[in-house]
Amino acid sequence: MHMTSKAFLSLALSGVLAACSYSPSVDRQLGYEVDEGGFGQVTRNNAGIMSGEINVTQALATRFASEVPSTITFPFNSSELTPEARQVLAQQASWISQFPELRFSVYGHADAVGSNAYNQSLGKRRAQAVVNFFAAQGVSRSRLEALVSYGESRPAVPSQGPEEANRRTVTTVSGFHGKRRGTLLDGRYAAIVYREYVAGATRPHPANTNITTQVDPGAK
Repeated sequence: MHMTSKAFLSLALSGVLAACSYSPSVDRQLGYEVDEGGFGQVTRNNAGIMSGEINVTQALATRFASEVPSTITFPFNSSELTPEARQVLAQQASWISQFPELRFSVYGHADAVGSNAYNQSLGKRRAQAVVNFFAAQGVSRSRLEALVSYGESRPAVPSQGPEEANRRTVTTVSGFHGKRRGTLLDGRYAAIVYREYVAGATRPHPANTNITTQVDPGAK
């Protein structure tokens, strides 16, 4: 019975190792999936994961995308902002202004019409148009950490034609603005948590106009 248990354990371990050997992420550094292909800062991502900052950044990015539209689209072969795009960017700028602790990235994209080089340049111009809009709204350019163009390489809709959904920019939270000191909960995220806690705890004093006081006529 003892030998059978050992044999079973050995077989189970072999299966686990075999599964790991075919995992597409085994030979990649921890953190490769964060901003993968955007900035090439895997080492920085490693440090962020170990400190906990990456998880916080992802949570704030998810919140940003859930509270305001993170994507705008462009006319064909253009980096001009449409009135509809300006309305969305105004919402983004308002959200960004409420969180001065954060920095943001803008990713530019293009459809598949035209050469790769041209679409790369067009995606960059679209991202720059968004940055210029934010700057006009009072957002500091120093808070826009990176300006990235993916050109036609990352379509939202697989298509070789002039697909509008692919002619877009995406704005996302990319981390904290400026140098942080201390641990995560002593840093800028704690300031966000505390500020929102105070705002949520503040409530008007109950009106006392309906309160009446009864006095005992016999009391002295």
